[in-house]
Amino acid sequence: MSEQIRENKMGVMPVGRLLFTMSLPMMISMLVQALYNVVDSYFVAKISQDALNAVSLSFPVQNLMIGVAVGTGVGVNALLSRSLGEKNFETANAAAGNGLVLAFISGLVTIVLGLVLPRTFFLVQTDIVGIVEQGTEYLTICCTWSMGLYIGIMCERLLQSTGNTIYTLATQGVGAVINIIMDPVLIFGLGPFPAMGVAGAAVATVAGQIVGGILGIIFNLAVNKELTFRFRYLRPRAQVIKRIYSVGVPTIVMNSIGSVMVFGINKILMGFTDTATAVFGIYFKLQSFIFMPVFGLNNGLVPIIAYNYGARNRERILRARRLAIYAAVGIMAVGLAVAEIIPARLLSIFEASDELLEIGVPALRIVCTCFIFAGYGIVSGSVFQALGHGVLSMVVSIVRQLVVLLPVAYLLSLSGRLELVWLAFPIAELSAVVMCTIFNRKIRREVIDPLASSQEN
Repeated sequence: MSEQIRENKMGVMPVGRLLFTMSLPMMISMLVQALYNVVDSYFVAKISQDALNAVSLSFPVQNLMIGVAVGTGVGVNALLSRSLGEKNFETANAAAGNGLVLAFISGLVTIVLGLVLPRTFFLVQTDIVGIVEQGTEYLTICCTWSMGLYIGIMCERLLQSTGNTIYTLATQGVGAVINIIMDPVLIFGLGPFPAMGVAGAAVATVAGQIVGGILGIIFNLAVNKELTFRFRYLRPRAQVIKRIYSVGVPTIVMNSIGSVMVFGINKILMGFTDTATAVFGIYFKLQSFIFMPVFGLNNGLVPIIAYNYGARNRERILRARRLAIYAAVGIMAVGLAVAEIIPARLLSIFEASDELLEIGVPALRIVCTCFIFAGYGIVSGSVFQALGHGVLSMVVSIVRQLVVLLPVAYLLSLSGRLELVWLAFPIAELSAVVMCTIFNRKIRREVIDPLASSQEN
């Protein structure tokens, strides 16, 4: 392997330009992902509010699937990038191979669960027949055809780990375009295709994921020259898997907690009206336009931090973290401004009734005040993960969503005033800011600053 390949750009390119070039393709691809999430709900809302609720109530399970895939990918990403920074190519290759195996196993488990659990999941939430029937159909398809999701996300992480983020734009972009095109075709039965309703939205989603996964495999084999793909690296290695999940499990737990939170909030909102759960579902679709670019920024940041931690370059770590926080807060500020100025127009995208507008306008204005704080917290959590301290991110997530958000939302619901329930979101985000600040200082003192003395030696 030549010196040019060995000297990865993450160790030498100016940090600002590196973060921009690493993150921009991911931010664009994440925006495309957000677009097709909204398109799904846009067309489903034209069927009925029950159909919109069915898709919205499926979110906790879909979020859990994505959480397992992303969490495993984050663990692989951190180990792989750090190993490249250390010039440990054997471990890097083993991390990639074992990551693919773990993604495949996750897909198999999800397929089995998708065959037996969806109806029970909906019956626990509601007894409205239209929601249960359509939701079961939608979620069963998403679970049993989920292999494309797991393989696709893992392949994207392998490309990100080596700085080839431009190719993830292609994998996610093509998958999203397929989803967007096929949504109206399959939902309403255009041309030779039958009208499938909510099931059509699910088929369009998994079709895009499968194509994205296939492209991810092709790109890794064709252009990811820093990794060697051989069968011997697919053999599970306990030490490698342990290191992957030391970072990945906290991320999986955080997403699992997010699913529990959404499930709990939906139960609280159902106590008022099912329209409130529709508003909450719409909020999650809309906020993805703001959060997804920040997640894309983080996807570019993690390998930079991990690589330079492996290379023991303190200044590049600190500069990358600082620039990422500025960018994330700026993106979130734009989202907050839009939500405050035109909430009714945003809700009207989803065939909003008068009742939905009455509930939704104040809800968006209140909940979206948490955006500014969230930008700081998201970047901080990614830095913790990249430095091998993902458990700190997990602690922040547990406190924010389970210790603060759900209990506060429940207590406020006892007032009988729905608008007060939404205040739980900014309250919870403020608690996360305090914890992230404490943990950032701890990480700076115990992990980052000691790198300076080791460089001097």
